[in-house]
Amino acid sequence: FGLALIATAYLLLSEDLPFPGWYALLPVAGTVLVLLSGVGGPQTNRRTGWQALGPATALSLPPLQWIGTLSYSLYLWHWPVIVYAGMLAPELSVPQRLGCGVLALALSVLTYHLIEDPARRGAWMAVGARAFPRAIPGAKPLRAFPGLVLVPALMLTGTGVAVAYANAHLATRNIGPEQRGIEQAVERPSIARAVDKNCLADFQTVTPKPCMFGPADATRTIVLFGDSHADQWSTPLIEAARRNDTKIITYLKSSCRASRLSTFNTVLKRDYTECDAWREQAISEIIRHKPRLVVISEFSIGNLIRDLPAAERTAEVARWQAGLRSTLQAFSRAGVETAVIRDTPINASFAGSCVARTLWWREAPSPHCDTPRAEAANDSTAAAERAVVTSVPDTRYIDLTNQFCGPTTCHVVISGKLAFRDRHHLATGFAETLAGPLERALF
Repeated sequence: FGLALIATAYLLLSEDLPFPGWYALLPVAGTVLVLLSGVGGPQTNRRTGWQALGPATALSLPPLQWIGTLSYSLYLWHWPVIVYAGMLAPELSVPQRLGCGVLALALSVLTYHLIEDPARRGAWMAVGARAFPRAIPGAKPLRAFPGLVLVPALMLTGTGVAVAYANAHLATRNIGPEQRGIEQAVERPSIARAVDKNCLADFQTVTPKPCMFGPADATRTIVLFGDSHADQWSTPLIEAARRNDTKIITYLKSSCRASRLSTFNTVLKRDYTECDAWREQAISEIIRHKPRLVVISEFSIGNLIRDLPAAERTAEVARWQAGLRSTLQAFSRAGVETAVIRDTPINASFAGSCVARTLWWREAPSPHCDTPRAEAANDSTAAAERAVVTSVPDTRYIDLTNQFCGPTTCHVVISGKLAFRDRHHLATGFAETLAGPLERALF
């Protein structure tokens, strides 16, 4: 059961889930159960004389015993290897990841034989080992078991902080004032205001939980509706609303587009039925609010970035357009005006990591981290989206792509600010600068 919990954690945990949280119990509880199963060593069937199958038997195999012997050194080495490799390459390929594993293992072997084992066999360690059992009445030395790595397992809960710190601070060697400003932008938390209030519903949620920003007695109400690509606009939208005596209500759900389009969730590894249920309830509630305007934005480019044969791609675009049209028509029939914000560009690299890496090498982020506009902005997707929007009454299209891109290039650092926190989500510091353009487009 312990191994099953560890395997479940390996399959389910991803960057899209909040961690640490209750999810951290999966690998920790699994590790504890594996350790408990090994107390006393592998069990032998008295009748047959064979060892019983189980974690203790499996982990007593020589290769796993060897890994267990190196476990602490391997624990210490694998993170720095991964972090520095990530500084050198934007996205590690499978061979590169395997190479990192081999390098970490080789360093672990050297560390074990040159440092760890000699230190453990030193005179002062021997005295401590002999003295410890006497300190606890009735205590006995533990039998050797390769899974005795509980302390490193528990310490892993802090590694996420260490890696985030490393990514932000590795790039601080002798940099100039302009680069220092960019470096500080990399350090700044990039979370939209709606996320600060836990307004972005998780994958399992099916009941909308709207959040309100601004005065309850405001003269106007605007609803922000969609997935995380709508949520990233919450920061400038709330600021623009504050200047115009407007209340903002958000209906946001992770990876759930406003378009009536059933999708497959890659984290849940199944059809995203929770999204369909949540969306329909949200649309009904929004119409009951009778807002002055509904603002929609969604990961529309992500719906079409897969490599598909031409015929399948055409069908996929048509299916998405039908879903978007259905949502917009629902609001139009109810007399609710809608504004659709064009999706933000997709960068070729993870912005924060790429910028930190270029600063480490004392280079400017541009052009290393920038992406050609034709590749990042995906004008064909925007044209398909615009065609739907312009066909529905009381609906308008807002295109702010020129805030991110020049005629030929889309940038990750704009006016000294980190524009994106990953490949396609806006960084909060830069999003704040868009309050003016968004205000002019909406009010």
